[in-house]
Amino acid sequence: MNEIIFLVEEAPEGGYTARALGHAIFTEADTWEELKEAVQEAVRTHFEEGEQPRVIRLHSVKEEVVEV
Repeated sequence: MNEIIFLVEEAPEGGYTARALGHAIFTEADTWEELKEAVQEAVRTHFEEGEQPRVIRLHSVKEEVVEV
């Protein structure tokens, strides 16, 4: 596997959540920098050495409602 993609969303209570697509990996953090570290640690923990993806892609989704 060369790449793993995480869907990142802003948490309602603050901070961020990240869920891997196609894998049972979920993590959260208060800041973007902490989230990057948490995602790296979660990937290292989930995969055996030598099976880890080479690239972690964070796909951030921000939903905003604008009144008309």
